[in-house]
Amino acid sequence: MTTQFETTDGVSVPAVTADQMRSVDRVAVEDVGLALLQMMEHAGRNLAEVARDAADGGSIVVLAGDGGNGGGGICAARHLANGGADVTLVVDRPDDELTGAAARQRRILAATDANVVTSSHASASIHDAAVVVDALVGYGLSGALRGTAASLVETTADANVVVSLDVPSGVDATTGDAPGVAVEPDTTLTLALPKTGLARAAVGDLLLADIGIPRGVYDILDIDYTDPFDGARRVWLRIRT
Repeated sequence: MTTQFETTDGVSVPAVTADQMRSVDRVAVEDVGLALLQMMEHAGRNLAEVARDAADGGSIVVLAGDGGNGGGGICAARHLANGGADVTLVVDRPDDELTGAAARQRRILAATDANVVTSSHASASIHDAAVVVDALVGYGLSGALRGTAASLVETTADANVVVSLDVPSGVDATTGDAPGVAVEPDTTLTLALPKTGLARAAVGDLLLADIGIPRGVYDILDIDYTDPFDGARRVWLRIRT
């Protein structure tokens, strides 16, 4: 495995492909016993803090899809609402089409006062927001985005500031290629380990978030890992030259 990134303090951080990250998630859950919702909670809280800092008191729009990436975005919307932020959630499908952890996060969000609008009414909110959070599709991208997700990605071109979760939507996490429309964020908050494609895609400033995966997971998978966080929740990354 080739190390492609390092922290601003010079700590090397290995990059992983989408398949390798799936293995990390699988081992964390099935072998070590870390719950998916635990990792998602860490991801959502980190994302909320990054979005809040970037918004500087302005409004925030969260664009979310299904799956883990969407669930992390919806979780972030809850943390933002809990903290009193002016936050609007836009989901790329009806609530009854959400599955798994994303559906559960959506049910929890209903206990907050977060504003939720349909994708057909999202354009004005996106244009007016201080920050748009892109949590539509993560490392599970398969082919070009289509339908509502593609339309929402296109609207981010009019956004003031965009923060993407894990991988900009529409970008292949492994190769960095964009087979169709893709978000071009100002900041990308990637989770646990950077993805190899982030070295070749337009990702803006790159942050790495700690989502609570213990070192033993990386040992099982023979990933040469040195803790880059040193007690912090996030660190800035740069491409290693």
